[in-house]
Amino acid sequence: MFTRNQTARTKAGIGLFLLIFVLLFSVCPGIAEEAAESAEAAAPASPFFMTPWALLPPVIAIVLALITREVYSSLFVGILMGGLLYSNFNFEGTLLHVFNDGIVASLSDAYNVGILVFLVVLGILVMLMNKAGGSAAFGRWASEHIKSRTGAQLATIGLGVLIFIDDYFNCLTVGSVMRPVSDKKNISRAKLAYLIDATAAPVCIIAPVSSWAAAVSSYVQDGQGLQLFIRAIPFNFYALLTIVMMIFLAVTGLDFGKMAFHERNAKEKGDIFSGMKRMGEELTDSANPKGKVLDLLFPIVVLIISCIIGMIYSGGFFSGTSFIEAFSNSDASVGLMLGSAVTLIITVIYYLIRRVVSFKEMMDCIPEGFKSMVPAILILTFAWSLKAMTDSLGAKEYVEMMVKMYAAGFSKFLPAIIFLIACFLSFSTGTSWGTFGILIPITLGVFPLENSLGVICVSACMAGAVCGDHCSPISDTTIMASAGAQCDHVTHVSTQLPYAISVAAVSFVAYVFSGFVPNALIALPVAILLMLGTLLVMRNVIGEKAN
Repeated sequence: MFTRNQTARTKAGIGLFLLIFVLLFSVCPGIAEEAAESAEAAAPASPFFMTPWALLPPVIAIVLALITREVYSSLFVGILMGGLLYSNFNFEGTLLHVFNDGIVASLSDAYNVGILVFLVVLGILVMLMNKAGGSAAFGRWASEHIKSRTGAQLATIGLGVLIFIDDYFNCLTVGSVMRPVSDKKNISRAKLAYLIDATAAPVCIIAPVSSWAAAVSSYVQDGQGLQLFIRAIPFNFYALLTIVMMIFLAVTGLDFGKMAFHERNAKEKGDIFSGMKRMGEELTDSANPKGKVLDLLFPIVVLIISCIIGMIYSGGFFSGTSFIEAFSNSDASVGLMLGSAVTLIITVIYYLIRRVVSFKEMMDCIPEGFKSMVPAILILTFAWSLKAMTDSLGAKEYVEMMVKMYAAGFSKFLPAIIFLIACFLSFSTGTSWGTFGILIPITLGVFPLENSLGVICVSACMAGAVCGDHCSPISDTTIMASAGAQCDHVTHVSTQLPYAISVAAVSFVAYVFSGFVPNALIALPVAILLMLGTLLVMRNVIGEKAN
């Protein structure tokens, strides 16, 4: 059941997207006619090729996602509409195009299959590391060596940054490891949940060796996805500024909003819950007692090294190509797949030698790891299929033509606009992957890969998706962060929201600036200074109110 505010927000979002779609028909007749002529010259199978109708599948997917707050069915209905338009509403043609040219073609593509293999192996590795008890061992070590509240918060941030390969793994591991440490240092569960959530998706989206990098890279053709991802990192303002903000808060002790109330109770009264509902007790009671810190660190280090070697191997490094060129030309699918497979073999052998996990227990982790990655696999499959539908209808060519003819005067503001749209869509649906799965292919259709503004817009897609996901109460990452910290979910969302909105506001201004100055060496320092300045002003204002 939607609340009144949720209904109003949903209606506003639906109205926005429908208005955009209607404008494509009403104000762009010249484009439609030119597109139709191009379509006739190319002799496509569909009369809707390179017309405004080509944008209907993603628009339907977005609107349905806003209404239902469920991404799987919304993406599939968008795929189905693409099939109907391509076949001119022929039943047999629709089925063949949706399944043969869409879903089956996406799942049989060698690049996509490599990404899926990497995700499955990653899920298995996560299960193995948890089974070995490495997380619990690190928690015991940290309890003995961390002496202050600031140290505990910085250690939580550091561990979150270290575990950058996947946000699910991040939330579950950081929560179970750092919860005993933060409790001893009187850090509120609300603050711990924020630190966990803020080092999950925001860190994964700027890590070249991660499931997120693999997903984003899969939307780019010709194996240039990883190169585009790396070029977009300096412009991913929300993720980078979130890290800056966390460090500032930990070092200075600044807190505001409802979080200040929880932290004050924790520091002064030792009440880390502040009366909130407790979400069960320790998750690490049944952890493997034989586990050591190395059982957590070793597989992660091996995975990073193996994936990097796999990437430069796919880029021709061992055939004489320079390291930088090999990394730039690497195939993320091949590199991550080979790297994760080698890591899995080495990890199994390592645990057998250590005798912390039996061979049967490790084999039991295989189906469990696969099941943990099913949601990500479904989203990727449907997103790839929707991309195939829009490509077959000439959506990229149509949008590119529209932008060139009518939107040139607004191109400088496109990064900021795309950031807001991605924020809203991700917040409404609770998924980052579904959001940039819809928006990134459209953005790439407008800008060529070598266009600097296009790189900024792609980064804005990713940043906005992460921001909305970070704020959304229905986000799986937000829910897992609450569970990892054993913090009441509503409390986590309400205390985190002012922090996320503060970073989002600064990021929006930074994207406006970068639209006019598309240089990372200038835009990123300006964004960081703006973030620090905002925090210092807030600190002074809060200090004056306290006095």
